[in-house]
Amino acid sequence: MLNGIHHVAIICADYPRSKAFYTHVLGLKVIAEHYRQARDSYKLDLALPDGSQIELFSFNGAPPRPSYPEAQGLRHLAFKVDDLDVVVAHLQQNNISVEPVRIDEYTGKQYTFFSDPDGLPLELYQVS
Repeated sequence: MLNGIHHVAIICADYPRSKAFYTHVLGLKVIAEHYRQARDSYKLDLALPDGSQIELFSFNGAPPRPSYPEAQGLRHLAFKVDDLDVVVAHLQQNNISVEPVRIDEYTGKQYTFFSDPDGLPLELYQVS
C-alpha cells in the first residue's frame, strides 16, 4: 500500500538561513523554489539522493517548535549515511554541533543527532 516517504515538510523561522543550511551545509539539491505572494511565504523543494524530498516553508509568525521536554508529534528526522564519521566531520567543519556518536541497542548501527537552524532535531544513521 505505502511505497515510502515522498517528502517531509519543515517550517523555518529564517528562510535564507535555513535555505543555506539545507543546500550548502547538507548539500540537498533544489528542485523548485516558489514565492507565494498571497501568503508572503516561500516554498523550497529539496531532493535527497534516494528521491525523497524536504519541503522548506517560511510562514510569518509561526510559533517555535517545542522540543525540550519532548512534545507529542514528530520527534526527529533521520538521514541515512554510509560513513557517519565523514558526515560528522563535515558538519563540525561548518560549525554545527553534533552529539556524541551512539550505538543503536537493537541494530548495532551507529547514529548521532544535530539540529537545524531552528532547533529541529536531525539524526544521522549509518546504514552500512
